[in-house]
Amino acid sequence: MTLRAVDEHRIHQIFEVGVWLKGAHALIECIGGALLYVVTTATIASWVNAFTQDELIEDPNDFIAGYLSQVAGHFSVASKEFYAFYLLSHGLIKLFLVVGLLRGKLWSYPASLMALGAFMIYQVYRYSYTHSAGLLVLTVFDAVVMVLIWHEWKVVRQHRPV
Repeated sequence: MTLRAVDEHRIHQIFEVGVWLKGAHALIECIGGALLYVVTTATIASWVNAFTQDELIEDPNDFIAGYLSQVAGHFSVASKEFYAFYLLSHGLIKLFLVVGLLRGKLWSYPASLMALGAFMIYQVYRYSYTHSAGLLVLTVFDAVVMVLIWHEWKVVRQHRPV
């Protein structure tokens, strides 16, 4: 095996790991979205209060616990429905694309690049409002996966008979 073949094999392995991680993330989004559809806002508020109660008793000025409690208290049905729809649709789209990528379907490479690009644009837009470090980490991970998908797509097209 040549050095180039070893490099390509290693890149392919990294590609597969990245795609499996995207699939796991998509599955978590689907589960979270489905749960949001069935759980009431009152239940969410009571879970958050139970989770933060001890911390707020210990330190009433705890920033994170106070923030979570405040957000849960103002979490509307409309917000819950939006997040449920967003998570479920986002997760299902990514699961569909992950299956296509893992099966080596040619259509899935450009479709995945377009979908991840669109998701990244939305994540950057949301970051401009939330300044969430998690969104930045997710966007960087998506960019790395996009580079791997692009590379894998080039390799797959070179080795497919026309």
